[in-house]
Amino acid sequence: MKEVFIYTRFERFWHWCQAALIIFLAFTGFEIHGSFKLFGFDKAVSFHRTAAYILLGLIAFSIFWHFTTGGWKHYIPTSRKLVAQLRYYLSGMFKGEDHPVKRTELSKLNPLQRLVYLGLKLIIIPVMVISGLLYMFYGTLGISGIIGDVELKSIATLHVLGAFVMLSFLVVHIYMTTTGRTPLSNIKAMLTSYEEIEEEDKGQISIK
Repeated sequence: MKEVFIYTRFERFWHWCQAALIIFLAFTGFEIHGSFKLFGFDKAVSFHRTAAYILLGLIAFSIFWHFTTGGWKHYIPTSRKLVAQLRYYLSGMFKGEDHPVKRTELSKLNPLQRLVYLGLKLIIIPVMVISGLLYMFYGTLGISGIIGDVELKSIATLHVLGAFVMLSFLVVHIYMTTTGRTPLSNIKAMLTSYEEIEEEDKGQISIK
């Protein structure tokens, strides 16, 4: 085995902060929705709003970081090994087959992950951010002029729908972290920056 550097310090910071904020936003959001009571409605709204602003700041900084460092290149879609990757997730990993794609510092995401994460960044997160801001500032002069006659209920429904999609992604994402070389190897890599791979593994290739 050899250790390969995968994640930078900022990537690890960004990943864990984003995960914590999304979980907290979901928690306070469902309390606002009336699913349970812990903080109380007013505090839940205040906490939700504060966490949303922090997440917006993190998103803005991560966009800047991705474009200044070239990190955005990891999300460029590719069809190379896409079918093999899908087949691996559907059946190969349950049979103990080798992973079709080797992760490296220059290629951190497999073809399927690229598509999923790109969709998350370009569709789901923007939907959540835009619907959240519209909901937050609904009724103000500027927002009223932009959205016209769109009902608050419609905005809230879209925001909640996006929250369920985000939570579904989170559940699948957590499960997929257990499908590495060992159940905790992927999580360890996100904590330490390094991942152990087999030097003699010739069946795997990297994507660039």
